[in-house]
Amino acid sequence: MDQITEPPASFAGSAAVFPPAEFRVRAATLQARIRAEGADALLLTGPENIFWTSGRQTAGYFAFQALLLPAEGAPVLLVRQLEETGARSDIWFPDIRIWQDGQDPVAELARLVLGQGVRRLAVERSGWFVSPQMMVSIETALSDVVLLDGSGWTERLRVVKSAREQDAIRQAARYAEAGMAAALEACRAGASENEVAAAMTGAAILAGSEAMAMEPLVSSGPRSGIPHATWRRRRIEPGDGVFLELAASHDRYHAALMRAVWIGTPPEEAQRMMDTSLSALDAALGAMRPGQPCAAAHAAAQKIIDAAGFTTAFRKRAGYSMGVAFAPDWGEGAILSIFTGIETLLEPGMVFHLPITLRDYGRFTVGVSETVIVTEAGAQPLSTLPRQITIR
Repeated sequence: MDQITEPPASFAGSAAVFPPAEFRVRAATLQARIRAEGADALLLTGPENIFWTSGRQTAGYFAFQALLLPAEGAPVLLVRQLEETGARSDIWFPDIRIWQDGQDPVAELARLVLGQGVRRLAVERSGWFVSPQMMVSIETALSDVVLLDGSGWTERLRVVKSAREQDAIRQAARYAEAGMAAALEACRAGASENEVAAAMTGAAILAGSEAMAMEPLVSSGPRSGIPHATWRRRRIEPGDGVFLELAASHDRYHAALMRAVWIGTPPEEAQRMMDTSLSALDAALGAMRPGQPCAAAHAAAQKIIDAAGFTTAFRKRAGYSMGVAFAPDWGEGAILSIFTGIETLLEPGMVFHLPITLRDYGRFTVGVSETVIVTEAGAQPLSTLPRQITIR
């Protein structure tokens, strides 16, 4: 019988996206919040928060995983046994606990929490990863532990990106630009949406992109007037508008980009909407300065759109935070938005995607976007592609 061998010691942390010091600083900052809230530990279950704190990433996050971060000391990671080797290659600390197929991961989680002597545990009640049924199971298994709400503690720290995180997003932006340039070139009468999507995705991947947290959006003709529609084998015809959007990734950090194409001369209304999108994006970018509320950039864009008479063609937020992403979303829109009523002040190191789209629903969509880093001088776009509608 073949013997099962352990990976060499040098394997530990060999696939980490950042040096251990980066993650230690993050953990220490989060631990300060844990202590301030009077908790013994914080339980992270969302894949984005687990990655941000530990470096752990996998396509197998559909299986339950959790990170226990004590108020003092090193974290402990709980994963499915099949994931242990990959976890060991990613993370900066040694303690990994496992659960086997056929075992109840909640029972293993309870054993870990109680074994660590935790009596006041903060949990991510607003997180999307744990189902309501599993949360009930966790509450039952930890009935002797006081459960506090730790929602948003990690997310608030994720909003401002470190220098290394910004570098990763800049890399992702380069991949996204390569993908968009290829998609623009592929758009022509007779080409299928699939051909455009293949060119877009292939170019982004060849440029360096890893797995994307959401599929690119490629839609043409009347289907381009449907929000979040994507390729379905349709052949592009003369007179069609084509809507293109993608996000590429580097070390799980994403940057997104949107552009519009028209096969032939755009109708006057479509061109006027596109011109409005361009002006609204410029206005939003001009309002994005440190110390200004997120709502100010949205208001600047909305003012342009309203003045042009396209209020009902917009009806959405002007932007959302970007950073670490796992499917089903390439953005951090659940953390922070550029939208009405969001009074969070902009800070250097925040990163946003601003997709300014105007739609004639069921007929066409035109729009433009940029991923930007907030600097001391304002918003810095990460793409150099022309923003005007591309005529084919």
